[in-house]
Amino acid sequence: MLAKLKTFTLLGIDALPVDVEVDLSPAALPKTILVGLPETAVKESTHRVERAIVNSGFTRPQDRVVINLAPGDLPKQAPSFDLPISIGVLIGSGQFQSDRLDDYAIVGELALEGYTRPVKGALSMAIAAAAEGMKGIIVPAESAAEAAVVEDIEVIPVDSLVAAVGFLAGSLDIEPAPSRLEQLFDEFSTYEVDFCDVRGQEVAKRALTLAATGKHNLLMIGPPGSGKTMLAKRLPTILPRLTAAESIETTRIYSVLGQLRAGQPLLATRPFRSPHHTISEPGLVGGGSPPSPGEISKSHNGVLFLDELPEFNRKTLEVMRQPLEDGIVTISRALRTSTFPCNFMLIAAANPCPCGYRGDTRRQCNCTPPQIERYMGRISGPLLDRIDIHIEVPAVPFDELSGRASGTSSAAMREEVLAGRLAQAERFCDRTTRCNADMTSREVREFCKLDKSSRDLLRDSVEEMGLSARAHDKILRVARTIADLDGTETIQQVHLQEAVNYRLLDRDLWS
Repeated sequence: MLAKLKTFTLLGIDALPVDVEVDLSPAALPKTILVGLPETAVKESTHRVERAIVNSGFTRPQDRVVINLAPGDLPKQAPSFDLPISIGVLIGSGQFQSDRLDDYAIVGELALEGYTRPVKGALSMAIAAAAEGMKGIIVPAESAAEAAVVEDIEVIPVDSLVAAVGFLAGSLDIEPAPSRLEQLFDEFSTYEVDFCDVRGQEVAKRALTLAATGKHNLLMIGPPGSGKTMLAKRLPTILPRLTAAESIETTRIYSVLGQLRAGQPLLATRPFRSPHHTISEPGLVGGGSPPSPGEISKSHNGVLFLDELPEFNRKTLEVMRQPLEDGIVTISRALRTSTFPCNFMLIAAANPCPCGYRGDTRRQCNCTPPQIERYMGRISGPLLDRIDIHIEVPAVPFDELSGRASGTSSAAMREEVLAGRLAQAERFCDRTTRCNADMTSREVREFCKLDKSSRDLLRDSVEEMGLSARAHDKILRVARTIADLDGTETIQQVHLQEAVNYRLLDRDLWS
């Protein structure tokens, strides 16, 4: 007897449909054969399935069982095939019948006693099931809240093989898991930090407001303890709230990696990732076999903070150059290519010299010019060219540290950011571009027109500082953002001057 079911396997962050075909035929000795490019975790499922069937009160078939996972050229991974294989064996052996197999996909791992365990990528599988036009998907109860984020499909939570059989046979009614999108956003969309905790550094806060408004990359240079990390950690608090689409995009990445927090099936705040400087290239941009997302993809729709930038391996940093501009990263292997989203803001911090105290009036720096040159030379010019704003973050004076007055709050900064984002939304309403930092060269020429005096200022700056064409366009994009915050439709000379000043560290430290 032949049974056929629908399930999914993960490839990168995408879920691909798989047909589970189970055929039972008489044989002298019981034997189970699993075909269809199963990896080790899937091959071992036959042993779990046998014991789960028996321990759930069903009969283990004493026949030859052939299980085919189609298409046969697609590698199958993870133990999420346990539940569909068990259901297929029970139907194939005639232990129950169901008319719901064409309407519902089935995923889930089984314990030996027959209870279900959560699976990775439940959200991606629910999205794929909806795209396939299926009525619903049967998932382990612990993964149901994550899959239920998809509102276009019924998500049936089951806690055991017996419950799944009862639902498919029609003898047990199970209510679909509710979506609760709005409730999840209300519950998890708060931040525990605020910019008012940072004393002083109002110039740095101004630069961060600009960066958040136009989604510009930013580099902070200053001595240890000046507040660079505090500033960076609070940047997500002034960014616009995640939309439902952005949240699902980002949650998918954490879902396939199994890194969603317990009890939080949806990311409602923008991610903030701060990898250690010893991270490898695959850890940063993604890799492995099969390819999995790296830190830049985990920062999708959020912030990637690289502290102590010169301490990172130069080769590791260089692999970020193309993803920074494209917003996607493609990992190629011999048989397959995986593409992951990585539309993030890069915030970097660095000391001005190896000891960290160059330019600090309170501490003496003993670093020699060659040492400083070698230290800063670890950051390549092409990477620096892709960072829009460079600022100095000096040490905070004692009077500001000990004062009772709070600094500018996140709420006040967010109001400015939202006003600037609104101006950009109106400007790019009929285009794919959303922020000033993402403008194409053609859009820069269209929306960043200068008068004669401003054009002369820009020409002199480019020639004196030796800026590239990319840096030229980035100055115009930043000037456009400054003008948006100022509420003006045209870029004025004062806006351009401020934008040029944010490139001065390029000249001072890397010349």
